[in-house]
Amino acid sequence: MQPLQSLTSMTVRQRIRMAVNQYEVRTTQPDGGEGEMIAFVQQKRLAFKEQVTLYTDDSKQYPVVGFKARQVVDLGATYDVFDANGQPIGLFRKDFKQSLLRSTWHLEQPQLPAMVGQERNQVLGLLRRFIDAAQFVPYHFDFTANGDPVFSVDKRWGIRDRYTVEIPNPHVDRRLVIAMAVALDALQGR
Repeated sequence: MQPLQSLTSMTVRQRIRMAVNQYEVRTTQPDGGEGEMIAFVQQKRLAFKEQVTLYTDDSKQYPVVGFKARQVVDLGATYDVFDANGQPIGLFRKDFKQSLLRSTWHLEQPQLPAMVGQERNQVLGLLRRFIDAAQFVPYHFDFTANGDPVFSVDKRWGIRDRYTVEIPNPHVDRRLVIAMAVALDALQGR
């Protein structure tokens, strides 16, 4: 398998389950198809203090990365991201005020400039807030640092949520990108 940090593209797909959210993160093949699984997560819906661990596969034996909310209930909660050994590798938080018009996230990784991720299309973002059926409309997030692209997350049309993640920046930690991509789906509607 290709080393995780060298990946420039991956796919995040939600599995449909009743009581939990499950996601698979896979490499992307040169033809655009899905490749090997690189992370799996199962997250309880409506957990009060969010703690999510992503594993190498659905056996849930070997952790890859995890994130945990600092506060029990907070509209702009900060989530610390940890590696498989529990060491911090970064954090992300939703900017509640800016997100009223356009969903905005802040992402930090040591030794890199702060990153900001926003919905590419403000009109679709506003529709999603006021029309329940608009939840099925694809969304696109672009994360930048000092105006330079770091990564993007594009939701595809379909019955179940599926995202393409493109990572042009070679320095951003792919584990942090994976955690943020899963969080966009799991936490965006809160």
